[in-house]
Amino acid sequence: QVQLVESGGGLAQAGGSLTLSCAASGSISSINAMAWLRQAPGRERELVAGITIKGGRTNYADSVKGRFTISRDSAKNTVYLRLSSLKPEDTAVYYCNANTLLADYWGQGTQVTVSS
Repeated sequence: QVQLVESGGGLAQAGGSLTLSCAASGSISSINAMAWLRQAPGRERELVAGITIKGGRTNYADSVKGRFTISRDSAKNTVYLRLSSLKPEDTAVYYCNANTLLADYWGQGTQVTVSS
């Protein structure tokens, strides 16, 4: 079992920045990769960014490339998502995901609201 706790969401102005954190606990060694996904009202959940635990390889949705940065701190078992140059269309609930061989685990979600 893996437990994920997100923090760092809130209200930002367009062009501003926020940093989201996702702290993992439990069977940390079973995690292969972690990711951030988001879901806006009336829309499907979409992948924002992912990172592998061992190699640190990252991938991003085209809509956030150059603006968002995913990173990890293995010592703290925490993954971060730095959101910069925010746009109103980035408004959504952001979820942290941990992928293991047997299951995917999810955090509770954190709201990000970007005002124009």
